[in-house]
Parts: sequence; C-alpha cells; structure tokens
Amino acid sequence: MSDDVTHGTGTDAATGPHAATGPHAATGPHAALYARHRAVLPDWLAVYYQRPIEITHGEGRHVWDAEGNRYLDFFGGILTTMTAHALPEVTKAISEQAGRILHTSTLYLDRPMVDLAERIAALSGIPDARVFFTTSGTEANDAALLLATTYRRSNQILAMRNSYHGRSFSTVGITGNRGWSPTSLSPLQTLYVHGAVRTKGPFAGLSDGEFIKACVADLEDVLGQAHGNVAALIAEPVQGVGGFTSPPDGLFAAFREVLARHGILWITDEVQTGWGRTGDHFWGWQAHDGSGPPDILTFAKGIGNGMSIGGVVASAPVMNCLDANSISTFGGSPITMAAGLANLNHLVEHDLQGNARRVGGLLIERLRAACAGLDTVREVRGRGLMIGVEMVEPVTGRPSPEGAAAVLEAAREGGLLIGKGGGHNSSVLRIAPPLSLTVAEAEEGAAILEAALRSARSGRSAS
Repeated sequence: MSDDVTHGTGTDAATGPHAATGPHAATGPHAALYARHRAVLPDWLAVYYQRPIEITHGEGRHVWDAEGNRYLDFFGGILTTMTAHALPEVTKAISEQAGRILHTSTLYLDRPMVDLAERIAALSGIPDARVFFTTSGTEANDAALLLATTYRRSNQILAMRNSYHGRSFSTVGITGNRGWSPTSLSPLQTLYVHGAVRTKGPFAGLSDGEFIKACVADLEDVLGQAHGNVAALIAEPVQGVGGFTSPPDGLFAAFREVLARHGILWITDEVQTGWGRTGDHFWGWQAHDGSGPPDILTFAKGIGNGMSIGGVVASAPVMNCLDANSISTFGGSPITMAAGLANLNHLVEHDLQGNARRVGGLLIERLRAACAGLDTVREVRGRGLMIGVEMVEPVTGRPSPEGAAAVLEAAREGGLLIGKGGGHNSSVLRIAPPLSLTVAEAEEGAAILEAALRSARSGRSAS
C-alpha cells in the first residue's frame, strides 16, 4: 500500500484536452491495463483517477502516459523523483554499475555503499554517525523503531497525531492517521501527542509561542501516563500524508528538552522532508535546531530519484546496540547506491535546495493569490517545493475530499499531476515537483491548477 494514494473514486472532471472520450474511452490501453490490475492485485492497492493512467516515460519535470498525453509532474512519484526524470548523471551511473555487477548483498564489502554512507553521515549532523541502508521509508522507520526500543529496553513510542510512517505491521502501529492504519494490533504501545497540526485542535487559536507551550505541557502530561521508560518520539518535521502540515519552528527543540530529561530518543522521519525540499534547510529537523541534532534520522524517497533506497542514521552507541547478527539482502545494493550518490552529487552541485527555496516561494505566493477568492480553499501552506492546498465545503467549512478529488481530476485533464493527503479524508492537494523546477514551469503549473480549482468549484456549484 503506497503512501498517499486514493482509490479511483470521486468527482469526474474529465472534460479537458486529456480526457478519454469517444469509442476508446473504455477500451484504450489504460482501461485494458486497469482491468488486468484489478484482476490480479489486491483491492486495497489504491490508484489515482477514475480512469487510472500508465506513465511510460519522463524527462525533466514532464512525463508521458501510454496514450501519448504529456503532463507537468508536480508530485514526482510521491516526492521521489527529486532532481529530474531521466537525469543523465543518474542514468549513466546506473548503466555503468549495471555493466559491472548488480548485486552482492551486505555480506561483502560494497564501495558505492561506503561512499554514499560517508556523504550522508557527514550531512546528517549526528556525531559519530552510522548509516544502515534499506529499500524503503517504511523499512527505515521499522529499523529505527527496532534500534530505539532495543536501546531503551521499552516498547513505548511517542508519535504525533495525524502522522504517517509506513505500511509495515510496526509502522502502522505508530501512524496517527486512521485512514492509513488498518489495524489496532501492534507490537508497540503508542502514545500520541499534539503539535503537528497548527490550525486545528484545541490549541489552534493560540499564538505560536503559546501553542508550543501548550504542546509541551501536553507532552509532559502524556509522559505521566507512561509505564516507566519510553523509547522514543518519532515525528515528521512536515507531515506528508497528513497534508503538508507543520508546527511552528522550534516545537521539536522544546520537545527535545523534555525528552532529554527522561532519556527518550528523538527520531526524525525525513522520508519526505529531507535533501533540501523545504528550501530553508537541508533536513526538516533543522527548523527546530535548538537542542542539537536528532538521535536517529530516517530517509528514503528523493535520494534514489526513483531507485529503491531508504536508510537510518544514528550515533554509534544507538546503531550498535543490537546484539544479534543482521544483514540486508537488497539494502545498499551497488546499483542503487551508485544512483543515490550521483543524484546527491547533482543536487548539491546545482544548489537544488536554493532553487526549491526561490521557485517554491514564488509558487506558494502564486497559488495563494489564485486561491484568495475561492471559498473552497481553506489554506495554502508549505515550505519550498512542499505545498498543500486544503479543500473545504464552502458553507460548512468542513474538509472536502470530494472537492480535492474533483481538482485532482481536473488538473490531470489540464496536463498537471498532483497528489492528495490530509488526515483520513484526503482533502488536501499535495504539490511537490522535482527540485529543479523552473520559474516558467511553476507559472505553468499554477495556471493549470488555478483553472482546475475554478472548474471544480463551478461544477460543484452547478450540482
């Protein structure tokens, strides 16, 4: 179950130049492949759009589907295509490594893995850092939980409300978003605290400083309900599936002061916020850098630019606390490490973090201006190239998953791919293009999205 995808239901807005019309509407390559998909894959493996599409190739910030339609990609395979589609440096690194050897496992020395681990350890900010590579963000968070609970000898975990950390048995047990947690069974005891959603809940009306104080008091109260040791707090600096929500800067630094008094570890889930996507910082935790770096950092998605890479960074005492043998068959494979290193080098050498800050800032302001007169939009929020547009019902102000679905469809018909998220109801449009996005492409995407928002609004008014 991929994070932040929805079943192919909702308002149909297939009216634009990309609409599947005429005799091929239900019989084209997309429809035929979708029929095969439904016949052999799980019902809970969700897909976007009423008429799902197959993306066949991409270049730069654009992709093409099996019917020849071209799209500006503002979602990057769920924040994974971080630099660009078909980035020459990455494709070359993959090709050259594939010509030597594809796989060996961690039982053998792996030069590309050591090379990339050295770079990530130095960038992490964690002293005496050790890096363990996985194949996904879910697996990275699972490994982080194993480390924290072993190190602290406790199965109690603090997590944020509205959070998402993966699809494994342990990570759904700490996910504070019921739309993505299919079972209440868990090997962990999870205690949920306030703070990740600034504009909702009992503290929404407070100033930033008062909000932080109230959330710290809530954390202290929750710790009073715990049984002895608590292993760790795990938190996304910006919640991804939760709708790109974030607390005021400094909240996690204030939390860290409380955690340090109790010896509780801090795990920062950087699967979506890492590598400069927020523009202002290389890691999301750095917006809260009042008490030093985290104890454990998890990453995935963007570093591989489409290759399956995840990982955990921790200080040596925490990373080395396991007293049993372990390996990874596919984590740190030569081909994925070569791709990750080439991708990271490109990102740093071309200052894509700076580009995310500059172009992202322009895009946010452009979208805020476009949405200013729309009663279907509650808020445009975000940092860098990580932007959320929250959809609501005009009269009630309640979250509107139907409105978000309608805009998602209309944007695709206009030639723009975006995502959805926002609690269990998926009422927030998620915008996260590759970090190499140009100003012209930002303007183009904003214009398409504005038209989609207005089209969906008109359609709902007419109904």
